[in-house]
Amino acid sequence: MTTNRAGTPKGFEPVFCTIVPPHVLDKAAQSGDSAIAAKARKTLERDAFERTHRRITTVVGARSVAPPSADAGAQKPQRTIYDARHGTDLPGRKVRGEGDKPGKDATVNRAYAGLGATFELYLEKFARYSIDGSGLPLDATVHYDEDYNNAFWNGEQMVFGDGDGEIFLDFTIPVDVIGHELTHGVTQHTANLTYFGQPGALNESLSDVFGSLIKQYALGQTASEADWLIGAGLLAPRVTGVALRSMKAPGTAYDDDVLGKDPQPADMDHFVKTGRDNGGVHINSGIPNHAFFILADSLGGHAWERAGQIWYDTLAGGELKQDALFADFAKLTVKAAQTRFGGSGEEYQSVLKAWEQVGVPTH
Repeated sequence: MTTNRAGTPKGFEPVFCTIVPPHVLDKAAQSGDSAIAAKARKTLERDAFERTHRRITTVVGARSVAPPSADAGAQKPQRTIYDARHGTDLPGRKVRGEGDKPGKDATVNRAYAGLGATFELYLEKFARYSIDGSGLPLDATVHYDEDYNNAFWNGEQMVFGDGDGEIFLDFTIPVDVIGHELTHGVTQHTANLTYFGQPGALNESLSDVFGSLIKQYALGQTASEADWLIGAGLLAPRVTGVALRSMKAPGTAYDDDVLGKDPQPADMDHFVKTGRDNGGVHINSGIPNHAFFILADSLGGHAWERAGQIWYDTLAGGELKQDALFADFAKLTVKAAQTRFGGSGEEYQSVLKAWEQVGVPTH
């Protein structure tokens, strides 16, 4: 089999994107607790089915609405929440549309609010009208399958499981999970990074970065006030851990008998070479995640204002290639910082230092 420079098999089709990595579910599936193991295996089987039957859609095939108005105040989200009623047929039964009042189902209400929070950050801070930039309707399905331990973006919509209550809780609880998955849609409509190896790890990292920014924006937090955790509140009480990932300290999010230990590296000296998880996309994403945290922490204030703007300019600027490696992305962030903030300011210098600290070259 021939591969490109990123190690991606030629002809490789990108797959749907989940918040919980396969290695976490693999470990849970080996649990001595038969109930936990069975639910983890069921989730893995469902994910395998989705990988086989779905791929990330291209911009050409995506739905669209009327072109965005020149008046940003007229640009509103178009949210629709569906209920799968523990089945797997998508999208399911419509239970809430744009402008409808909250109902009694907290999961539906959280999904609706999370879609809105994501839409708001991208519009207000990055002048992006929905995830495709042209007002794409935001659809989400809740109560997917029985004891489904994941949430995913399938190229067209969000899907949330309720968790099994043993290792994971309801996947609509952390707003950054919602923002993470929808950002896969933003990446799809911009650089469309290949979901394998380093490009795939960048794809995952960008979703973590903007998922965290969406949470920080919703809470009005500065970089120093943020927890920099992805999926805080998602792990069930019996699990020893705080979240799925930590951008501040990759490799420390959990250390549990059932889930194992968080394998994320914080720098290139500890880069993980693996054929699993599409070449470690959820693992090595810890390296660019950590670089972003270092940058945001160095600059201070609200992370979306400068650090986030540099990352967004890089993602949406048109120069990021589908097979970009970490070094390619790093060089473009340096260029973006120089273009937006100048080559003599602290933004430019801080970007250089952030990548240097994680061992990614910028020259």
